[in-house]
Amino acid sequence: MKQKSLPAVFMRGGTSKALMLNIADLPAERDDWTPLFSAAMGTPDPYGRQLDGMGGGVSSLSKVCIIGPSSHPDADVDYTFAQVAIKEEKVDYRGNCGNMSSAVGPYAVEQGLVQVKDGDACVRILNTNTNKIIHAHFTVEDGQPRYDGDLSIPGVGGTGSPIRLDFVEPGGASTGSLLPSGELSEWLDVPGVGRIEVSLVDAANAAVFVRAADVGLTGLELPDWLEAHSEVLERLDAIRVQASVRMGIAPDVEAARQIRIVPFVCIVSPAQDNPTLSGDVVPAKDIDLVARVISNGQPHRALPLTISLCTAVAARLTGSLPSQCLSDSVAPQGPLRLGMPSGVLTVGAEVEKKDGRWFAKAGSFYRTARRLFDGRLWVPGKALKD
Repeated sequence: MKQKSLPAVFMRGGTSKALMLNIADLPAERDDWTPLFSAAMGTPDPYGRQLDGMGGGVSSLSKVCIIGPSSHPDADVDYTFAQVAIKEEKVDYRGNCGNMSSAVGPYAVEQGLVQVKDGDACVRILNTNTNKIIHAHFTVEDGQPRYDGDLSIPGVGGTGSPIRLDFVEPGGASTGSLLPSGELSEWLDVPGVGRIEVSLVDAANAAVFVRAADVGLTGLELPDWLEAHSEVLERLDAIRVQASVRMGIAPDVEAARQIRIVPFVCIVSPAQDNPTLSGDVVPAKDIDLVARVISNGQPHRALPLTISLCTAVAARLTGSLPSQCLSDSVAPQGPLRLGMPSGVLTVGAEVEKKDGRWFAKAGSFYRTARRLFDGRLWVPGKALKD
């Protein structure tokens, strides 16, 4: 069968890259998206490299964003995020990608989906995965997004024009509740691991937080080390599975094993000298909290933006494990500096108590993005229905 093609844009958003597709160019039935997105990424690939597609062999490079007009009164465009597996033909829509969210506004302007004036533009985005609103603020010149600028973000070489993302009321994005179990911290009985204390928090995406020391780690491990120690990843995945059931994401353990994207696993530890992938070491005085994240079964080389936001929110919930890692010198309000494998990420989180219950008002951070390619995406004919 001959190959088929459809219009596509390829963009970097933060520390991720993805195919950007207009929903008008896709099959009407979502069930038909799985073979299309898998073929586009080069999945399934038993070698884990996705050489026969646009993917890059790691979760942060195996992504698709679907954008179209929105009917929501508070949004300009709808954005659906698809995480494409690498070794199996599977696409997960259970969570959002914060990094790629930064590319959605510029894409919408360039594709004519949104009309904005020159200067400081704001595109209001409804993320359909989480049913949450995101405001993307960026500079527009001569009707087009500006990509060159002076902002440097950890994990990306060079600089770019800043894109500020404001997540509006991010609590309950995956489960409907900021604290899905109702507890700031609790104990899980995990087969093969034992009894372990965790915090289960859902802001922008759901995450299970564990102390590094409680799982035999220092908290400073880099992705290559974690990948080389499969027994550690298996232990963390066992915790993730139990957390998924406890948070109500999956009805049972077997179902939880099939839902890979949420909850993320976040390993936290107090501020300490933080080694990075570039070979530098960030001193403890420049960090408020150290974090390492397992994303879709793989150690993340930076921090997923949604989980960075979730971590900042969790750290402001007095009594949670991340909050316990903060020193007394950290200001009770304001942005937090998160130490991670690519350096330091600063995240703002507004949290308050209402009628005795915690509420996440907003979270924000800065990213850069860039349009890398546009043209036609080619896939085997059987992967794309007419």
